[in-house]
Amino acid sequence: MSRGGLFGKGGRFSGQVDPVMEKFNASISFDKRMWQEDLLGSMAYAKALVGMGIVTKEESEQLCEGLEKIKGEWEAGSFTLQPSDEDIHTAHERRLTELLPSLGGKLHTGRSRNDQVATDTRLYVVRKERDIIKLMGDLLAAGAKLANETKGILCPGYTHLQPAQPIRFGHWVLSHVSPLIRDVERLLEIIPRANRCPLGSGALAGNAFGVDREGLRKELNMDQVTSNSLDSVCDRDFVVEFLFWHTLMLTHISQLAEDLIIFNLSKSVIISDAYSTGSSLMPQKKNPDALELLRGKAGMALGRAVGFTATLKGLPRAYNKDLQEDKRGLFDAIDTTEDCVQIATGVLGTLKVDAEKMGSGLCKEMLATDLADYLVRKGVPFRETHHISGAVVRVAEEMGTDIGSLTLEQLQNVDSRFEADVMEIWNYEQSVERKCSTGGTSLSSVEEQIRKVDEFISMIDKLQL
Repeated sequence: MSRGGLFGKGGRFSGQVDPVMEKFNASISFDKRMWQEDLLGSMAYAKALVGMGIVTKEESEQLCEGLEKIKGEWEAGSFTLQPSDEDIHTAHERRLTELLPSLGGKLHTGRSRNDQVATDTRLYVVRKERDIIKLMGDLLAAGAKLANETKGILCPGYTHLQPAQPIRFGHWVLSHVSPLIRDVERLLEIIPRANRCPLGSGALAGNAFGVDREGLRKELNMDQVTSNSLDSVCDRDFVVEFLFWHTLMLTHISQLAEDLIIFNLSKSVIISDAYSTGSSLMPQKKNPDALELLRGKAGMALGRAVGFTATLKGLPRAYNKDLQEDKRGLFDAIDTTEDCVQIATGVLGTLKVDAEKMGSGLCKEMLATDLADYLVRKGVPFRETHHISGAVVRVAEEMGTDIGSLTLEQLQNVDSRFEADVMEIWNYEQSVERKCSTGGTSLSSVEEQIRKVDEFISMIDKLQL
């Protein structure tokens, strides 16, 4: 076997490759997952060879039949990789030549592994991005369902982890659904940039046989043809975009997980046993491991994104072997994303909320702003009412009670403009219902938010992904 394998560097080299180098150089262990995309690209190129005058229509059909047979072997689990298979491209060419000894070698005419791997990776990324959008639709649906089921439950809203104002639990759920919707929007935006066809760019300078690149694009159902052959073989912007996309999306899931972990401390929410584990020592423990793992994945995601971007920053034009490093992080990112989205969907779909314990977290101090708003409605400027309400809080603290327990007389000692109807302020339900503007926590507003989420999910379902 020549240096670099049967379809590697060929006659240029006379010595044997260091076995460690051979292993170091090979990518078949991880790029074999792109076998479908590699066969699709090869079938499209086999058809294009007819227009290039390299093969006859009958020979092109034989090549496609051979590639279909290889596809069947993968599907049956009978495709066998050989030690000489450096990557998925050489594995397929080796097998095609076994099936068609005198014809298989023509398939690579004018084509390079440089434009081949760029095409495979783009096709694979687009397929997986579309799959992820469908999974995200399921996650959004689980969130909308939970929000609808819990829209009547009141809970504390926090800023700085301090009790702030009462809200509906369904409103809290929707606060996490909103960034996930933005994530889907962003993913839909980056797919067209990934779905551009570099096939026909050759190693770097273009194709010497006048290949119909527009025909290749149509055959592969891609959106555009890449515009520059040099850029075509080294552009990995679409990989970076996905890596940073999955970092942000997993950051949003991490924030959701952290909130649920906090709620779980008081047992206000009950995490399903399917997403919890016990302790090896303490039998009473029920740990929210799924949530903690979801929280932890975002940091690793950021590492993948920054790491590969750093790899790109010093590369000269055209293909360099450094680009082989795109796939390990990319494949890990795709797998992690799919797993995390499905786990988060399961957690939300099985989550139970204890309305009584959730409500026990409410305190009258959370209505201090409502007290200030009361005086605003009496015509007092807000900056003044804010000061007055703060003084009421201080009085309550000095008396060792909560502001809702103060009498009318005690309130009037702070400000004489308080009247008897001020005692109606201490009602959590009325407080949330006053927040009826778009996006607020009133029942009507929450229901409108749920309706818009449902509309967005319907839009996803209608897409031809």
